[in-house]
Amino acid sequence: MSKSKEFTKKTLENIGYYVYLYSDPDTKQPFYIGKGKGNRCFDHLSYINASEKVEKIQEILSAGKEPIIEILVHGVDEETALKVEAAAIDLIGIKNLTNVQKGHHSSVYGRIDVDELNRRYDTKILTEDDITENVIMIRINQAYHYGMSCFEIYENTRCCWRVNKEQADKVKYAFSVYDGMVLEVFKIVQWLPAHSTIKMQTTLDARPDKDAGRLEFVGDVAEPEIRDKYIGKMVTELFPKGNQNPVKYIWGAKE
Repeated sequence: MSKSKEFTKKTLENIGYYVYLYSDPDTKQPFYIGKGKGNRCFDHLSYINASEKVEKIQEILSAGKEPIIEILVHGVDEETALKVEAAAIDLIGIKNLTNVQKGHHSSVYGRIDVDELNRRYDTKILTEDDITENVIMIRINQAYHYGMSCFEIYENTRCCWRVNKEQADKVKYAFSVYDGMVLEVFKIVQWLPAHSTIKMQTTLDARPDKDAGRLEFVGDVAEPEIRDKYIGKMVTELFPKGNQNPVKYIWGAKE
């Protein structure tokens, strides 16, 4: 029996915004999560663009089967749907899905440790005067995921950035920043051309051809007193609003 390819008129009048799942009919494992309204959830069945999601759907259809389409929540406003979508993606894990990116608002409302959530809402907001070392703050918002190890944070923080080597060589520490919070602090040993050193597979794709002229650093976790001073603190105010540059210097060392 063929499955529905659209909602009935009466259903459309009642479901509002919703969050939906695409699952493999054999394993029953979700492989895509989305947010929609109207008949949005059925659109993917007719897509022909090159993407992991489309390839998965076409593979299922070619086998004479159909992906399982389920509604996780419905009858909500768009803002709520966005939050549910982000939570569902975080719960299953972006690496286990064909979604290209984490859900909207994931960085703010997504999966988070209780202690980290307390720090986010009840923590010190740093000013430039609070930073007494020469540091480079590096935002890894696109690379970060919940449960990331210190080594993974290091690998995603150290490479690859369009920075001036003369300036970068004056910096002693690198702040790894996610959603305005300092996740970790690394002591920089040396700056090198991008992809000069062997590294694990990071969340961000390696792009040697596109990273010409960029730099990476090698280093180690900073001393305990430095980490205690900055980790968990907010540096949101130190990045100009609307500025998409992931890198910012703070010259806090006394001459």
